[in-house]
Amino acid sequence: MGRLIVVSNRVAPTQEGRPSAGGLAIGVLDALKETGGVWFGWSGEIVGEPSEPVIEQQGNVTYATVGLTRRDYDQYYRGFSNTTLWPTFHYRNDLSHFEREDYAGYLRVNETLARRLVTMIRPDDIIWVHDYHLLPFARCLRNLGVTNPIGFFLHIPFPVPEVLRTVPPHQELVHFMCDYDVVGFQTEADRQSFIDFIERGHHGSASEDGMLHAYDRLLKVAAYPIGIYPDAIAKAATQYTDRKAVRSLRDGLRGRKLIMSVDRLDYSKGLVERFQAFERLLQNGPGWHGRVSLVQIAPPTRSDVQTYQRIRQNLEGEAGRINGRFAQLDWTPIQYLNRKYERNLLMALFRTSQVGYVTPLRDGMNLVAKEYVASQDPSDPGVLVLSQFAGAAEQMPGALVVNPFDLSQMAEALERALSMPLAERQARHADMMTSLRENNLSVWRDTFLADLRNVATAASVTAKAVKQPIKLAHAKAA
Repeated sequence: MGRLIVVSNRVAPTQEGRPSAGGLAIGVLDALKETGGVWFGWSGEIVGEPSEPVIEQQGNVTYATVGLTRRDYDQYYRGFSNTTLWPTFHYRNDLSHFEREDYAGYLRVNETLARRLVTMIRPDDIIWVHDYHLLPFARCLRNLGVTNPIGFFLHIPFPVPEVLRTVPPHQELVHFMCDYDVVGFQTEADRQSFIDFIERGHHGSASEDGMLHAYDRLLKVAAYPIGIYPDAIAKAATQYTDRKAVRSLRDGLRGRKLIMSVDRLDYSKGLVERFQAFERLLQNGPGWHGRVSLVQIAPPTRSDVQTYQRIRQNLEGEAGRINGRFAQLDWTPIQYLNRKYERNLLMALFRTSQVGYVTPLRDGMNLVAKEYVASQDPSDPGVLVLSQFAGAAEQMPGALVVNPFDLSQMAEALERALSMPLAERQARHADMMTSLRENNLSVWRDTFLADLRNVATAASVTAKAVKQPIKLAHAKAA
């Protein structure tokens, strides 16, 4: 069996156990260690001139990273990836902005990255590409003569055709995706949106076995919901319970109930709506005054993008307004923390709380919801309040599922969660833990890679790859 080559926009820290190593990094590292392989992507650094990859070897895993020039960063990353694709794929096309120069930069960086990688590829390697930054990457490799199996997994939602069509080069993007041998999505709804675009546009047709005939190619399209390692998270939550930050939070509550929420600072997470629903709980239930607190941890992200600066200002304003309305001398209703915490420490903080509050307006999966459940004490578990628009809602049968656009419904769910009897909490938690164990991170990874190997072998699709240059229908070479 050949090596696995993982390609992602960012390469996770190479030191095992680092706080920023999340579920995806753990799953990918496990797979790389099993077969040996390469993890290739952006180093996170801005450089003056393009350069060859920096190679670091750890055991049988090779980390290969490259820097981006300021122009590449502005056009590929800040521009098309996060100013056009991210908002549109999260159904916020009102926030999407398209520039031809940014799209040209997006294609240029994908082509440059492919050229940097191609010399490292061996004939029997399989290649697994991750996320929206790299939609054209298979086409770029095919143009360079690569015939290896190439799979793609999209970690964020895939929008319905009517929304996708607001991105001017939408036709090219979908065509690029069909140059992969396997295309994976988080949910069946996302997979269906992709199929709908292909079939309604008369670009191809899907069969019942999950195969898609499109643009004179055959590929597999399926949902592969990403998971976690629930027992490892439960162990970490227990081990970190006596850390200073956890003790301080627990002591400061003075017996009050705790609603816990952790998200990146992003407009897709529904943070303002979340604060306003908590405000409605306090407004409608005076008995909760002084008896419950909301802790919202929202680390900054993309702080050099103006939209995200406005989100932070808006959220800080809402927290201040609500606290000003309800706070008492010995009680602050909302503690809003705009900073990062070590992942294992977050698990212990989850374990301390009575409610996990996870209500994104749109999310591919949302591993925080799964981590919250896995962190709980089975003898006295908390309750998960979860948005119906998170992919995790399909896999969490014990959650209180809400519409994040309905503030009253969210407030009622918080009330129910805070008041739920122990027996019901235990039953709901047990159901969700069963689901998490049956669909853990290894299942996600192994199912995808097995399909990639099987489809590429059975159909020999890579040997028939169409070698054609990228056509910039909506961009001039920049």
